[in-house]
Amino acid sequence: MQLGVYTFGSLARDPDSGQVSTSAQATRNLIEAIKLADEVGLEYFGIGEHHTREMPASAAATILAGAATVTRRIRLGSSVTVLSTEDPVRVFQQFATVDSLSNGRAEITAGRGSSIESFPLFGYNLQDYERLYEEKLDLLLTIDRNDPVTWHGTVRAGLGDAVIVPRPDSGHLAIWLGTGGSPQSSMRAGRLGLPVAYGIIGGIPARFSALTDLYRRTANDAGFSDEQTRVSVGSPGFVGADGPGARDTWWPEWYDTMASLGQVRGFPPPTRGSFDRDTSPGGALFVGSPQQIADRIIELHSHLGHMRHFLQMDFGTLPQRDFLKSIELLGTEVKPLVAAALGAEPEVVPA
Repeated sequence: MQLGVYTFGSLARDPDSGQVSTSAQATRNLIEAIKLADEVGLEYFGIGEHHTREMPASAAATILAGAATVTRRIRLGSSVTVLSTEDPVRVFQQFATVDSLSNGRAEITAGRGSSIESFPLFGYNLQDYERLYEEKLDLLLTIDRNDPVTWHGTVRAGLGDAVIVPRPDSGHLAIWLGTGGSPQSSMRAGRLGLPVAYGIIGGIPARFSALTDLYRRTANDAGFSDEQTRVSVGSPGFVGADGPGARDTWWPEWYDTMASLGQVRGFPPPTRGSFDRDTSPGGALFVGSPQQIADRIIELHSHLGHMRHFLQMDFGTLPQRDFLKSIELLGTEVKPLVAAALGAEPEVVPA
């Protein structure tokens, strides 16, 4: 089992002055966090794509390229790249560059994203949502599998024997398909033989077993091996020295984020009661002590059989020191407990 972290680059609050960091400082904070995650033995760090003041990590590949030069082992990925509003040629080039700088540690998780701000920002029509995603995913996979590249579609100009560089030393990039729980996405990943990353932010995570079973059946029917049918899970979460302290630290950050999103998307803010329920065993929020988080990851693995679990810790304006401490505990205390129960995935050792 691999463990890791993902983030949208939230703004950190100074616990003494109460001042909130700039978006520029939030970007610098991410390099510090990724470096620490590598040092404490975590296997994955993902940066999601958002374009808001509260979540300003809009250029994952650029940040990951910087992180590649100060880390040795940790895999560096997007979680997710909003492929519908990106140019797959540039996505491939950017992550192939990260792959080159990191000696083969780059990953792309291609998805639709949970928000729509990138559509007007980059001049796309939301009515083309499905067509954009399907064609651009096809183009990204075509680029990865062919050199030179010939491709024709409707959402951008075609390519004829195009040279797209750099190329990964291994011959291919690691490309995952990200989804929030769509059966159609699970089947698409299975048909294409892509590993799948589930973002589980609510409900009962164990119920995703119906989707992971569907994914594996579809992949097997398409002739893909077990090695190609890998599952990872991203969850909101936070690790503290003890369970009550972790929940008390993280609750106001979760509340502020969900209340703000609710105003935009039309759902009510969480209550402390719902938060305590969702952070208890079986819930979607992995908040607690190292032993509690390890036990919950192990339990979920019994349902999903996933090979990687990564947490989004920096909600709201969580202070950077609390974010870093949670990363440290995930690597130094949670990881050994999970590895003792489930075993460890082989580490990536750069050449």
